[in-house]
Amino acid sequence: MKKFTMMIAGIGIAAAAIPATAIAAPASQPGYDMQRGGTWQNINARQNRIEAKINQGIRSGAIDRREAARLRAEFRQIERLEAQYRRSRPGLTQAERIDLDRRFDRLERSIRIAKNDRDHRGPGHRR
Repeated sequence: MKKFTMMIAGIGIAAAAIPATAIAAPASQPGYDMQRGGTWQNINARQNRIEAKINQGIRSGAIDRREAARLRAEFRQIERLEAQYRRSRPGLTQAERIDLDRRFDRLERSIRIAKNDRDHRGPGHRR
């Protein structure tokens, strides 16, 4: 009886671990928002969030005008590429969506670095 109970407990633990690995796997892929539980985020929502991050960085003084101009130029370049992908024959393919996600990942990383690089200390700081 003890063997049977241990076997059932082992199966239960294994069954509980399988969904956890299935949920964790896609989170490492581009396009998944880890701050929102690893859910997929569509391109428009991601663009809005990135624009808000840039604006927030400017308001807080963490991103200066030169950095903001560079980040916005990169952002517009990705937007133009997305428009080009959408105009192409089959529309936006999965490979193109992954490419855009990777570019957005890189841009978000650049924003995070710009906000935390401490090259200025807010609106009243003089160099």
